[in-house]
Amino acid sequence: MDANRLGLVSARLHYFQTVAQLGSIRGAAKALNVAPSAISRTIQALEEVLGLPLFERVRQRLKLTSAGEILVYHARASASELNQACSIINDLTGLRRGKIGVSAVESVTRGLLPRILAEFWARLPNVAVEVRTVGSSEALRLVAEGETELGIAFDSRVPKGTQRLAGASLSLGALLWPGHPLAGRSEVRLNDFAGERVFLSDATLALRSSIEGALLDSRIEFDPRAVTNSIDLMAKCVTAKLGVAFQTRVGVESELLRGELLFVPLRDPAMRPRRLLLASRAKTFPTEPPALLSKLLSTAIGQLDGM
Repeated sequence: MDANRLGLVSARLHYFQTVAQLGSIRGAAKALNVAPSAISRTIQALEEVLGLPLFERVRQRLKLTSAGEILVYHARASASELNQACSIINDLTGLRRGKIGVSAVESVTRGLLPRILAEFWARLPNVAVEVRTVGSSEALRLVAEGETELGIAFDSRVPKGTQRLAGASLSLGALLWPGHPLAGRSEVRLNDFAGERVFLSDATLALRSSIEGALLDSRIEFDPRAVTNSIDLMAKCVTAKLGVAFQTRVGVESELLRGELLFVPLRDPAMRPRRLLLASRAKTFPTEPPALLSKLLSTAIGQLDGM
């Protein structure tokens, strides 16, 4: 059951949230399959009741005003609570249906999450899971604003209104292909890769700051072959022997298991372990589906600690 589909959220508020999300009345009208004039009148009526504008036009897009930001924040929180109530009621019927939102970094959605979802659906096959692959800060923001129940991120502070459920400290290492000159080492340092083709993460990944800090301390300059926010691209390029990359084991588990990639720990003094964490708006869930998924993820992340 969904609060919007059940009519528990007013049409006026639903129209406003859709415009806020898409930044356009026309875009919202298309998504909702209603006339743009109907949405425009609804927003105007809402602004008249509140006595303040909710949007301002910036470069052909509608941007929330301060009043709009306040309203959308509490509207999302309210929708999250209503959806949770629907899930509780749904559980009382014994159907065990519903939907859970998860926001996570790519390395988790690529490696850890599929295995956990397989176990989850073996127990609750009728529960849908909406997964958003985003950056670390965005993953936790979505949890704080009530858009997802669970968030998994690297090297981030838990924002206000959220709870840390589990965490793990993960070593950084070099991803190499079998046959690379350094593949037989038990550990390596960044200066071992001076002059090599390297794939670096871009500034949108928390991994970049970890690598940059160590590079500054070691006074090494790399000539990156590519800079990307895609863990998948880095893994495939290393597998193709196009260069090396630096990453944790999370996200490349399949390639490591098949022997397509090798992980050699980096032992530079300035190279700090990365911190993976699981967060939610509450430490416990009143219904079985989110409680089970939270438990499975907490256990899996705890088992990664120290790797």
